[in-house]
Amino acid sequence: MRNYYLIMNDLRKPNKPDSGKKPYHCDICGKSFTEERVLTKHKCIDTGEKPHHCDVCGKSFSQSGSLTIHIRTHTGEKPYHCNTCNKSFSRCGDLFAHKRTHSGENPYPCDVCGKSFSQNGTLTSHKCTHMGEKLYHLDICGKSFSCNKIVI
Repeated sequence: MRNYYLIMNDLRKPNKPDSGKKPYHCDICGKSFTEERVLTKHKCIDTGEKPHHCDVCGKSFSQSGSLTIHIRTHTGEKPYHCNTCNKSFSRCGDLFAHKRTHSGENPYPCDVCGKSFSQNGTLTSHKCTHMGEKLYHLDICGKSFSCNKIVI
């Protein structure tokens, strides 16, 4: 049965040139692509064009997939479920990162102290602990922080 799903998945994928050639070139930045549809998506980024609009709040996106993910902030939809703890996520990448908490995988090491983290964002926050300067100052309480991540 597993082979059936693998075959069906392969059939759904568009045929890509196997030669490694990238015949589709961006006339804005010069970057090349193997498929015309990927070039079209890329051009939206280069031009800043955002043709996909949220009907709820009006926010615009360059790619339709980004709009789909954004709409979930309004609907609360979380279609990606962890099969270990049943926690749900609105983005597939968030589920993937979450699964590392169960596996113990920590692929993001700190280049200063060697401590490893399961998510790149956690590593970025951790790196602030190594900074000597506290560049972010709160006028309300008078405290200073090395990172601009502030919990209110």
